[in-house]
Amino acid sequence: MRHCISRASAGLLALVALPLLSSIAAAQLALSANDNKVVNEDGKNVIVQNPPADTVTIVDLGASPPKVIGEVKAPASVVGPPQSVAIARDESFALVTAATKIDPADPKKAVPDNKLSVIDLKAKPPAVIATLEAGLGAAGVSINPAGTLAIVANRSEGSASVFTISGKTLTPAGKIQLGDAKSGPSHVAFLPDGKRALVTRDGDHRVSVLSIDGTKVEDTKRFMVGGYRPYSLEISSKGDVAVFGNQGGGQGDLDVINVVDLKSNPPRVVDTISVGQTPEGVGMSGDGAYVAVTIMNGSQRPKAHPAFNDHGLVKIFSINGTKLTPVAEAKVGRWCQGAVWSKDNKTLVVQCMIEKELQVLSFDGKALKMSGAIKVNGGPAGIRTAER
Repeated sequence: MRHCISRASAGLLALVALPLLSSIAAAQLALSANDNKVVNEDGKNVIVQNPPADTVTIVDLGASPPKVIGEVKAPASVVGPPQSVAIARDESFALVTAATKIDPADPKKAVPDNKLSVIDLKAKPPAVIATLEAGLGAAGVSINPAGTLAIVANRSEGSASVFTISGKTLTPAGKIQLGDAKSGPSHVAFLPDGKRALVTRDGDHRVSVLSIDGTKVEDTKRFMVGGYRPYSLEISSKGDVAVFGNQGGGQGDLDVINVVDLKSNPPRVVDTISVGQTPEGVGMSGDGAYVAVTIMNGSQRPKAHPAFNDHGLVKIFSINGTKLTPVAEAKVGRWCQGAVWSKDNKTLVVQCMIEKELQVLSFDGKALKMSGAIKVNGGPAGIRTAER
C-alpha cells in the first residue's frame, strides 16, 4: 500500500525534525582522561594502593549544560601537559597517552609509561580498539589536519614518536630524537598547513620546530626560548599565532605565558605575559579568538606553604594578531589541569584534580561565571576537543 503525505504534513514533520537535527549538528565531543593512580594529600602527590583503572570520560560539550555520554577504561596520567588527548576532526576516534604507571617492583612508586590508546568513538559503546607503544613518558599528542599522522612527545627519553593513520589504524613510523633524556619534550602541535609542528621541551627550556613532508618528520634544529620550562601549547586555527605556558621554578614566583608569531620565518616569541603561579594548561578557542590559561595559584601546595591558596584560577585573554588582552578571570578548584571551549565560545570546561570534577563556566565575552560541575571517575588530567 502506498502512503501519501500531504505537503502540509510534510512541512509539519520537517518542523518537528528541526530541533533533533539542530541538536545533532550542535554536538561537540570533549574527552577527559582521568588518572586514578595518584592523589594530592596536603601538597604531596601520593600513589594510590590498588587503584581502580584510569578512565576516559566522553562529554557532549554541545549540550546545555554539557553532559556525560560515555566512559572508557584506558591508561592516563596527570604527569605531562593536559594535551594528552587528541580527537580526530570527524570525531570518529581519539588518542590518549599515559606518561606514568605504577612501578611493578614497588607499588608505592610511579615509573614512566609509553602507552598510546586508540578509542573508537563511533562504536556502541565507545571502546579501546588498539594499544600501541610510543616512548617513555608519552605525554602530549596531536593529529595532523589531514588525519594521516600523529605525533607523541616523550618526556622521559627526549624524543617524539611518529605514527601514520589510515582510517582508525595507527602504525609506528619512527622516532625523532630532540635532545637528551632530560630535555623533556612535553607537547607537540601541528600548524594548520600540516607542514610544521612545534614541540615544547620543559627540561632544556626550548620549543623545537619540526618540518613535515607527507610522513617524513624531521627536527629542523631551529628552536625558540621563551620563559622557564615551556609546557602546554596551543596553535590558532588561523595559523598566525601560538601560545605556550611555562611551569616556572615552582617557588611561588609569578610565571608567564608566551606568544609566538608563526608568520615570521622562523617562528619567534614576540611577547611574554605574567599570569600567576604555575600556568598548567592553555586552551585556545576553535576560532582563535580567545585563549584560556589554567593557573595552579599554589592550590597544589601544602596548606602551611607561604604560597598556598585554597583555589586555582582560570584567566581568559582575547587574541588580536600577536596581541593578547586580558578579558576575564575566575576562581576554580585545586590542582586544575586543562581547559576546553565550546564551539560558540560561551562555555569553558576546566579540569580539577582534587575535586575530581570538570568545572563548567559560562562566558559572555566579558565575564566568567561558574555554572556547574561534572563528577568524573578519577582525577581529570588531560582534555581535548576536535580541532577545527
